[in-house]
Amino acid sequence: MKIAIAGGTGTVGRHVTELVGRRGHESVVIARSTGVDLQSGAGLAGALAGVDVVIDVVSIATLSAAASSRFFGATSTNLLRAEASSGLRHHVSLSIVNASRVSAGYYAGKTVQENIVTAGSVPWTMLRATQFHEFAVQTLQRSTRAGLAVVPVMRTQPVAAREVAERLVELALGSPRGHVPDLGGPREEHLLDMVRAYVRASRRRIRVVQIRLPGRMGTAMRDGSLLPAGNTDRGTQSFAEWLDSDVRATPAG
Repeated sequence: MKIAIAGGTGTVGRHVTELVGRRGHESVVIARSTGVDLQSGAGLAGALAGVDVVIDVVSIATLSAAASSRFFGATSTNLLRAEASSGLRHHVSLSIVNASRVSAGYYAGKTVQENIVTAGSVPWTMLRATQFHEFAVQTLQRSTRAGLAVVPVMRTQPVAAREVAERLVELALGSPRGHVPDLGGPREEHLLDMVRAYVRASRRRIRVVQIRLPGRMGTAMRDGSLLPAGNTDRGTQSFAEWLDSDVRATPAG
């Protein structure tokens, strides 16, 4: 099978690309680094030639609802239009648990993406997952200035990006299923604790404090709206285990 991975160089995409190859299938990475611009659609037709299924794991580093909506509106529209033209019969999309219910900040764009996928003509499967363990790293990178990191108060149930990738590849190898059960991590965490633990594990000298974000997004972060339901599928690797295997095991550079 020939599988295209939109965003195949990102946090989840690199795992998806590796796993597709390990399963003996051909992968096509759709990214700017491979000559494809999803926001304009340039290069998409050629990239999808002979492709059987697309796994869409593209992302953008923004907290702006407007920027996120523009990005996912353009990338999803262009991708699905090209898929329909090529006769592709299965689109696998990664979204976020409760994105459409919150629909603010970054989640506003994911809501736009979900709506485009579900209204499109290409048969689809959609997996919603919680934040990844790497979310702590991304938060630290965005929020650190002069040795101080300010992170929002947030309850989360992070899942291993590789486990999300494994589920996506399994889904891609099957028939379109529409919405499938959400995937969350094994336990609830507080973002402040995650970021502080990462700082210690990576042996950095950064002071980490937290703030209460205003608005609908800030409320959702605090009140548990971003947590998965009780009957949600669970990954197995905890955040602490991820730190041990991916951070503490890496020599300081």
